[in-house]
Amino acid sequence: MPKPLIGLIAEFWASPSKNTRSRVQGQLDTYIDAVQDAGGLPVLIPQSLPNADLLQLYNHLQGLILPGGGDLDPQLYGAARHPATDGVDTDRDRTELYLVQQAVADHKPFFGICRGVQVLNVALGGTLHQDLPTELPNALPHYFRAPAFQRDHPGHTLQVEEDSLLARCLGTPLVDVNSRHHQAADKVAPGLQIVARAPDGVIEALELPNHPFGLGVQWHPENLQAQAPMRALFEQFVQAASKA
Repeated sequence: MPKPLIGLIAEFWASPSKNTRSRVQGQLDTYIDAVQDAGGLPVLIPQSLPNADLLQLYNHLQGLILPGGGDLDPQLYGAARHPATDGVDTDRDRTELYLVQQAVADHKPFFGICRGVQVLNVALGGTLHQDLPTELPNALPHYFRAPAFQRDHPGHTLQVEEDSLLARCLGTPLVDVNSRHHQAADKVAPGLQIVARAPDGVIEALELPNHPFGLGVQWHPENLQAQAPMRALFEQFVQAASKA
């Protein structure tokens, strides 16, 4: 049986070459490896494509992953830009919002990770906290960044709603997760359900009911593949994609 094709949106980096100012589109191998190890075939989606070409490529995919990355443009959810908002890439915003809206409409499996859960919320009409330390000063630390912290550093525990896709994947209502974000969902979009929170109440996962696999998580399970529950997230996603 052919492996399901899983789309991963690429991001731009400056070229490492000293002799050129060109940019490179790519994605971290932790995402690629997690998809491949779960039985999927990862396909990189260039973010520079026009929507018509994106749709043609999307139609060949069985699943979609929205990876981590920089902050979304706050204009997308009607907010003024906070001084801490950083790494905005309007072309990536356009690409991901378009693709996740297609996946929602088509009931195609998708999995949002860190920035990805924020993209999902904004795509369906929600808003974001642009900077947790200043907007929610009583919040726990949520930004344990490398190299000071390893990428699998346990940032905090989260509580998972027991009657949820996420709980069925993880197999437990309590789990320790890594944490590398300074933004999070604020107003939740219509139709999405909150299925996990940190101890301080910050939203850690959203899912779309009545969808084959419509999930976004705020942590980075691709860095936690040594843990069976985190491997199961990718395995269940790829399994859903194989049926698409």
